[in-house]
Parts: sequence; structure tokens; C-alpha cells
Amino acid sequence: MEKQKNAVGRRKEAITRVFISKGTGNIIVNDKNYKQYFTLMYLQNQVEAPLKTTDTLDKFDVKVNATGGGIKGQAEAVKLGIARALLEVNPEFRPVLKAAGLLKRDPRGVERKKFGHKKARRSFQFSKR
Repeated sequence: MEKQKNAVGRRKEAITRVFISKGTGNIIVNDKNYKQYFTLMYLQNQVEAPLKTTDTLDKFDVKVNATGGGIKGQAEAVKLGIARALLEVNPEFRPVLKAAGLLKRDPRGVERKKFGHKKARRSFQFSKR
């Protein structure tokens, strides 16, 4: 058996470790099928995006360990992790993945709470009387 490649994907507070190996297209996230783990269709599309862009959806098996964050952050972290793992397998995928914007880590995070405010920007309710 060929050695599996691995990569890390991050988004907000979510961190995923992605292991990719030759196979038939199984994607397992935290010991569940990704369609059971990510029940929303658009999150499933996010996970499949790097494999679809490189036409390798049925050529690799993907195993993912996802921790932290919410379900959307984890899905986007899986997307980045799979894209990075595909680069490990075949560096010729780089131009295709880069053009699709799949190699860029989304730097946005949660804005910190400010003093004198209820949240980051939300003020306390103003009472005139």
C-alpha cells in the first residue's frame, strides 16, 4: 500500500487533520461519512470542492479528524486540508487549486469584545428616561 499523505486545515477556531490515500472516494470525518457529519448540502459541496476541481473525487480515500469551532468552520477547514494534501500527492495540481482559491487560508476570526459594549460592536440599550 502506498504511504498516505497528510495536511492540516484551519478556519476560525476549527482545526482538521486530513489523511489522504489511494482509494475509491470515501470521505470519513470523525469516524462518520461526511454526508452524515455535514448534513447541509452546501457544506458537503465545500468538502468535495478540491477533489472536484482536480477530477480526483473517486481516486482517493480521505480520513479527517476535526476539532474545535462550529460545523461551517470545520467544513471550510476540511476543504483547505484536502487541497493541501492533494498538493502533497501531486504538485501539478497547484495551478488548478490556486485558480479556484482553495489554497488560501481564510484569516477572518471573531472580533474581540470592547469594554463599555455588550459585544464587539453592540452597545447596551440606551434609556432616555
